[in-house]
Amino acid sequence: MAYNIPDNYQNLTPSEPLDKKTLNKMVWRSLFLQASFNYERMQAAGWLYGILPGLKKIHKDNKDDLAASMSHNLEFFNTHPFLVTFVMGIILSLEQNKTDIPTIRAVRVAAMGPLGGIGDALFWFTLVPITAGITSNMAIDGNIAGPFIFLLVFNIAQFAIRWYLMHWSYKLGTNAISVLTENAKEFTRAASILGIFIVGSLTCVYGSTKLGLEIPNGTTNEATAITTVVSKEGLERYGEKLYVDGDEETFQEGASVKDLGTGDYQITYNDYNKVPVKINIQEILDGILPQIIPLALTLLLYLLMAKKSFTPLKCIGLLLILGLLGSGLGIWPSIWPQ
Repeated sequence: MAYNIPDNYQNLTPSEPLDKKTLNKMVWRSLFLQASFNYERMQAAGWLYGILPGLKKIHKDNKDDLAASMSHNLEFFNTHPFLVTFVMGIILSLEQNKTDIPTIRAVRVAAMGPLGGIGDALFWFTLVPITAGITSNMAIDGNIAGPFIFLLVFNIAQFAIRWYLMHWSYKLGTNAISVLTENAKEFTRAASILGIFIVGSLTCVYGSTKLGLEIPNGTTNEATAITTVVSKEGLERYGEKLYVDGDEETFQEGASVKDLGTGDYQITYNDYNKVPVKINIQEILDGILPQIIPLALTLLLYLLMAKKSFTPLKCIGLLLILGLLGSGLGIWPSIWPQ
């Protein structure tokens, strides 16, 4: 037999405010919001698990009221997992004041809706790209602290927001919804613009894709400085390398003679060897526009997603193929030490 959820609680006397220990306990429990995720009620089981310590204290004098509260809090629920404590605080405030159940249901749905866009803009479009972009570059350079710094910054940020939203929304009650929704669109747009701007900057600053192509362009004489000690008789044998046209007062470029005072001389001269000359394509591109290859790849992916309906997964696959083919054909230089 199905359980019929009443419209009002039996005990309508407001309960005592929840203590900080209980609120903090529910902040920790909010980490398990998606532990029992399913496609019928989404995060409902995790939501009830997180809010249960507060409900038990609020309805401690009436088990029927607790059953009714648990039942309607087990209905469909879905919001941003990092901002869920905002909804928790509001619902707990309503439960504490024994507001009628249909109102609590309506407020829960109204509060959970806007948090998806705000949370995505705040975390996935801003915090994560900025932090991951900086720390991944540290990891590529061999700095072992990179992943630890990422985890530290990300988790400190999300825990601080979880804790703050729980206490703030619980104090404000339903007024927190109006505070949030009044500027929700502007906040989401501003955070998204900031995130895109930062990701674009990271593309230019940390983009490491370079061409490894070089075109042969003949040979040139490369000077190598040689220093040795010779006797006075041996000094005459190096005349052509030391002096211009046999003039002992005019030295060749980079040549010198030092009297050691022992009958020997320290001489320095240039020995020339032919070396191949190559035109570095990457240096030419850097002269036109630095980091032009990462920029071109970024614009290509944008074009494919905007005009050709490419998904992010397809774009990742395309970059993987380009990377493997380019490395195999020598188009991209190896980033690993030889």
